[in-house]
Amino acid sequence: MDKSALFKLGYGVYLVSSSLEEKLNGQIATVVSQITSEPACIVTCINKLNLTHEYILKSGKFGVSVLDQDTPIDFIGKFGFKSGRDINKFENTKFEISESGTPLVTENTVATMEAKVINQLDVGTHTMFVGEIIDCKTISEAIPMTYAYYHEVKKMKSPKTAPTYNG
Repeated sequence: MDKSALFKLGYGVYLVSSSLEEKLNGQIATVVSQITSEPACIVTCINKLNLTHEYILKSGKFGVSVLDQDTPIDFIGKFGFKSGRDINKFENTKFEISESGTPLVTENTVATMEAKVINQLDVGTHTMFVGEIIDCKTISEAIPMTYAYYHEVKKMKSPKTAPTYNG
């Protein structure tokens, strides 16, 4: 099977965040998509080993920051290749805390969304979280980063816990 065919699917690069008992965490994710308009719902898919997964599962909410294509590599690395168990990813990062306590990163961001989990599906190594949008806003008119741009221009790889990891 030629798994490189999967790279032909359209992906974005997002920062998915959540909080639990005033602790904040977030990670880079490639799976975020709007699935309905009324009510407005999105879906994200998070590896069960990631701290963000635990926070979403227990808090029942998550935030999404749509990253712009000029997002620096070190910023992506902090949220994509390091664990919130080891570092405070939000230190020296611009973000807001929503009314419900969800952290929303505003740095290098085109738009933010906040969702409450209304359903979830176990998909093996990951959980697919379906969230109803509580609030969303446009932060800038910059160009959103695509996963193709991330690989082809920024020359970045996928971590082993990413759904798009291809060894």
